[in-house]
Amino acid sequence: MYTLSNRLKIVSLILIIVGAGLWGTSYYSSHHVTMDNVKTMLAEEASHGNHDNSHVDATSHDEAEVSHADAKSHDDEHAEHVIHQIHNRPYSALYIAALFFMMIALGVLAFYAVQFAAQAGWSPLLFRVMEGITYYLLPGALIVVAVAVFAGDHIFVWMNPDMVNPDSEKFDKLVAGKSAWLNTPWFVIRALIFIGGWSLYRFFARKFSLAQDDAPKGDKSNFKKSFRIAAAFLVFFLYTESMMSWDWIMSVDPHWFSTLFGWYVLSGMMVCGITVIALITIYLKSKGLLEQVNDSHIHDLAKFMFGFSIFWTYLWFSQFMLIWYSNIPEEVTYFVTRIEDYKLPFFGMIAMNFLFPLLLLMNSDYKRIPWFVVMTGVMILAGHYIDVFNMIMPATVGDQWYIGIPEICSMLFFAGLFIFIVFTALTKAPLEPTRNPFVKESEHFHY
Repeated sequence: MYTLSNRLKIVSLILIIVGAGLWGTSYYSSHHVTMDNVKTMLAEEASHGNHDNSHVDATSHDEAEVSHADAKSHDDEHAEHVIHQIHNRPYSALYIAALFFMMIALGVLAFYAVQFAAQAGWSPLLFRVMEGITYYLLPGALIVVAVAVFAGDHIFVWMNPDMVNPDSEKFDKLVAGKSAWLNTPWFVIRALIFIGGWSLYRFFARKFSLAQDDAPKGDKSNFKKSFRIAAAFLVFFLYTESMMSWDWIMSVDPHWFSTLFGWYVLSGMMVCGITVIALITIYLKSKGLLEQVNDSHIHDLAKFMFGFSIFWTYLWFSQFMLIWYSNIPEEVTYFVTRIEDYKLPFFGMIAMNFLFPLLLLMNSDYKRIPWFVVMTGVMILAGHYIDVFNMIMPATVGDQWYIGIPEICSMLFFAGLFIFIVFTALTKAPLEPTRNPFVKESEHFHY
């Protein structure tokens, strides 16, 4: 049995407390930014491009006054828009971190179901690690929905009732046309259906997995139940994962859509989930646990990390190339905004999620070296956090983005919560299953 060490428990609690405290500070600071502060900031930015326009002839004096009044009105509108983006930033940072860790747990749950549905023989020794990670899914997903509702139109503009009110200046005909789907009550109901289905499968899969350990020798009934519910869950998952990605991510910009988006999000969550399985497995082995897990298991996990990184790149390029080449204004603006205002995270993400895994994990021998897999895994997780960052931030904060206190403290908070929940879950059952029909094959797995 695994026992949660006091050091790990203290570290996770410190991360939670520090992250929550700093996020509260950043939230308070952002909401005390005044219009005068923003105008001063914008004036300083504009001063670098100003030229001397003092030569104005008398005949154009009246036109200049009108132009000046229009410019002042435009500046006020721009300042109001910027201050709204600054207010959005703490909400967005919190939402991105919540979404990122929830997606890790969901990716692991899908990978776990695939192992049962495929009746894989190499992976049963890793099942307890996967089950521990999926414990985070229920609280993590509920937190994502709570943050979304709490933030409201700070993240999801369609939650602003003025967007669907024909008498309002903010009325948006396109958003109003989608209001039958994009409305807060239906958003929450769908979310609860998704979470309920995922959690129901996780509950019964864990129940049957533990029951199989206690079953009489030769009794495979619980394993057969696990196989059946895994196959059914994967059908449910493929539908709900796509709808989740539309609701929780793509709808931050309700004017844009991509038919590849669900698959794109799926590839990212799968590579992150498998990476975390590898990192936790290596950590537990370093503590003298999971003795039957060998370098071939690590090698296979690293292969999946490599494979899903290439799959993610394929989907990223397919989505980008088709939209960029067709150059349809309402579609291509998604990438134009990110290339113009998010150049470093946009292109940096591609390097971190494709080039680094490609170069570091292409060699088969390197996949067996734990510290090498850990180094690559950390890079992959950082790259996919930036991927989620790129999905959310341009629609909520525009060009007022930074990776600063709100982003860092949100990551600290959810990293601490994730570590605490996952490693506490690992203490609740033996780390190695005993009566799984494929456990002996897993113990003698060598590649």
